[in-house]
Amino acid sequence: MFSSKENVNILTALLIQHGITQAVVCPGSRNSPLVHNLCECKEVKCYPVTDERSAAFFALGVAMSTHSPVVVCVTSGSALLNVAPAVAEAYYQNLPLIVLSADRPQQWVGQSDGQTMQQANVLAPFVRKSVHLIEPKTKEEHWYCNRLVNEALIECKRFSYAPVHINVPISEPLFNYDVATLPIERYISATSACNDTTAAADVVSMVRQAQRPLLIIGQETRSNMAEVKAELASLRQQIVVIQDKLSDVSDTEPQLFDAAIAIAEDAEVLRPDLIIYVGGTFVSKNCKQFLRNCTPIQSVLIDPRGDIRDTFMNLTTVVQCQSTTFIKILANSLEGFATSKYYHDWQKALKDATTDAQLYSPTYSQMLAVRRFHTLLQQNNTPKALVYGNSSAVRLGNFYSSDYIFVNRGVNGIEGTLSTAVGMAAANKNKRMFCVIGDLSFFYDQNALWNSNLGENLSILLLNNSGGGIFQQLSGLEKSAHRAAIMGVGAGVTAEGVCQTHNISYLSATNSEELESSLAAFLNVKNSSVLLEVFTNSEEDAKAWSNFYRQLQKK
Repeated sequence: MFSSKENVNILTALLIQHGITQAVVCPGSRNSPLVHNLCECKEVKCYPVTDERSAAFFALGVAMSTHSPVVVCVTSGSALLNVAPAVAEAYYQNLPLIVLSADRPQQWVGQSDGQTMQQANVLAPFVRKSVHLIEPKTKEEHWYCNRLVNEALIECKRFSYAPVHINVPISEPLFNYDVATLPIERYISATSACNDTTAAADVVSMVRQAQRPLLIIGQETRSNMAEVKAELASLRQQIVVIQDKLSDVSDTEPQLFDAAIAIAEDAEVLRPDLIIYVGGTFVSKNCKQFLRNCTPIQSVLIDPRGDIRDTFMNLTTVVQCQSTTFIKILANSLEGFATSKYYHDWQKALKDATTDAQLYSPTYSQMLAVRRFHTLLQQNNTPKALVYGNSSAVRLGNFYSSDYIFVNRGVNGIEGTLSTAVGMAAANKNKRMFCVIGDLSFFYDQNALWNSNLGENLSILLLNNSGGGIFQQLSGLEKSAHRAAIMGVGAGVTAEGVCQTHNISYLSATNSEELESSLAAFLNVKNSSVLLEVFTNSEEDAKAWSNFYRQLQKK
């Protein structure tokens, strides 16, 4: 029988699944659930050693002899500090030591309670990974514990081995051993064959065996995607490929996968049995939620650093490989691959969504402004690049742009978009730099225009609805009497004075007719920087989106 502590059982199960067979255990009450579980596992040979300092060096000796990871398990408090000399030795010898430390609940640290001290990260910088488990009470917290343990055990074995530290808070009662079997935990594997054909070979096999494979591509540099433009075009004819305009350089209509999911008569037919995730951040919250509710047989992350990013909460494999290398390998390995009903169901849903979007004519709003901007921009042959702000702006860009979008989505903050656009304009004098930005982002970063490098090739489309319009679309926020303060609502602030200060041409629009004439003038500016400020109502902006999805649901 095993401990009743869920985090202890998650940890124990994953130690077994990662092939850990040796453990050095030290005495203590707080770590007794850990020691009990390790001794209960027939797969693990346990060595009891009383002195923690000696126990850790003992574990190093076992690791040297077996060439495999070894656990050293200690109780709470200063017991953990005693393993530090051996951990430092393991770090510089590249030896796989797994330190498991029991801990008191966080609320009792610093309260003059026995054997309590700050234990998380106490062994830094001599461990490659340090994680602090929680005592999970929800499904999401269980997933979090599972992910942390997988991360630590992967790092222990990666790159010629290294020590790691897993800190485990355990609340009382400590001595309940009433769980008959360990849980079957999700095991995440990782490879380290960067830029090697063998890195992707297993994934190619997965694609060939899958009934419903899905390749999803997050943010990537335009140069990277231009390098594999032909390969991606080929892949789109064989498997389902989903891209935001943060990675798509195909110069085609955007993929409206949010709408495709909404329009499908049965969303189940769109659920993949294999997910392959390439690239960085992915904008669509609805699509992420859709994929988080999927239970694929395999979920693979292709990452150049081999980082563990479990965006869709179902990760099973990490392959360390450059995105472009992987895409080329995959495209060149699927000759003769037959498309499936799943593929055709997705293509139909995407086509229907695109048709509906083209037929939908929003009322005067930010949605209309961005739609008309991109329609007219396609008729303009000026060399260009697009920089979008976060939140509402980038979502509109993904919905309407046929061009690649530059956007700061590493952290998704609103600061710095305008400065980034000014920098890009300065570095690309031969291109017209279009920056589509909301009012909060613009006024937050208006000092970007106070810059001696500001040239004559910057065009700013400022979407001004006097606040953070994205908040209008957050269901439930209307319950707060202070929503206006949360949204950062302005009081009729305009950019006209800012433009005068920095000698930037200024245009504005307050209705559909003014929008058309101002956009025509905006796109015809050649030898100066220009700003077009489109004034809208945030409630009408939110309604334009909701009306589109309401129209889809009526079909």
